[in-house]
Amino acid sequence: MARMRTALLVGALMGAALLLPAQEPAAFKGLTAVAGVKVGHHTLSERPTGCTVILTEAGAVAGVDVRGGAPGTRETDLLDPVNMVQKVHGIVLSGGSAFGLDAAGGVMRWLEERNVGFDVGIAKVPIVPAAILFDLGVGGKPKVRPGADCGYVAAQAATDGPVAEGSVGAGAGATVGKTGGPGRSMKAGVGSAAIVLPGGLVVAALVAVNAVGDIIDPATGRVIAGVRTADGKGFADARLLVRSGALGRLDPDFDRRRPPPPAAPGENTTIGVVATNAVLTKVEATKMAQMAHDGYARAISPVHTPADGDTIFALATGTSPGEANVSLIGALAAEVMADAIVRAATQATGVPGIPAARDLQK
Repeated sequence: MARMRTALLVGALMGAALLLPAQEPAAFKGLTAVAGVKVGHHTLSERPTGCTVILTEAGAVAGVDVRGGAPGTRETDLLDPVNMVQKVHGIVLSGGSAFGLDAAGGVMRWLEERNVGFDVGIAKVPIVPAAILFDLGVGGKPKVRPGADCGYVAAQAATDGPVAEGSVGAGAGATVGKTGGPGRSMKAGVGSAAIVLPGGLVVAALVAVNAVGDIIDPATGRVIAGVRTADGKGFADARLLVRSGALGRLDPDFDRRRPPPPAAPGENTTIGVVATNAVLTKVEATKMAQMAHDGYARAISPVHTPADGDTIFALATGTSPGEANVSLIGALAAEVMADAIVRAATQATGVPGIPAARDLQK
């Protein structure tokens, strides 16, 4: 009887396995489900901040789309389709405000040591665009921020294994829900997700979420991280604050005749990367980045404000040959970006005074 039960169990498991898409395990890797992409984080110990490095050592066609009103970026002009360089060798997402752009220099050094870069005859110059978010106010010690050494170590740590998520790398000091003013925000971090179609097309995303707005689960329409109520145990819901005119003022006696204080420019920002294994041109990669911003709009409210520096890079490794359906890829990029944003909130870990979603569920 025991052998019969074992045989039945094995048969059932094999049958269940046959019902699953063959590529499904790859989807759990996040951005590295795209062949040719590696991801590494480095998190500083002195305070919650760090950087995240995306490596494409064989080169990847790239595009970018910047929507926020207070961006901090490097080498984004190079990604304009009219400009010469076609491929990048890495992308850096970093905390530390504009200081964090220095992390890209460390990634360049790591790549140059391995003879990776754009060949200019006398040298190979690694092409490493970057974007930053503002986290200097989290954890004290604002002079602790990622630099070139942080980028170098993150590049060393990069692998094609499953992407680490939560309060790591560029997401270590990330917070959300700042429309309610000081003291009501919550912790977020890095999230990653992938969609793998039966035909082999892969579209994936990685994002560091440091938004002014709340995080909304598109599947339910519910807030999962954002402005907290006065008792700190629930959500005020930035969508309701916008409609009531109370945005930025949670006290019951606020004067609706006076405009709410604006969020400080540059103190927020959601920065991310979408990638595919399809063959794309720079124009098509740029369109992919543009369409991926719909994922921001689905999962963050409000989004693209004057105080955000929202930026999305797009990568196409071209390891899956054939004609690409850019409309499909862009639509999938929006879907998977929204998924990654939700994971950035649900996988985060709180810090003193700034709880994460998992803390409010206890």
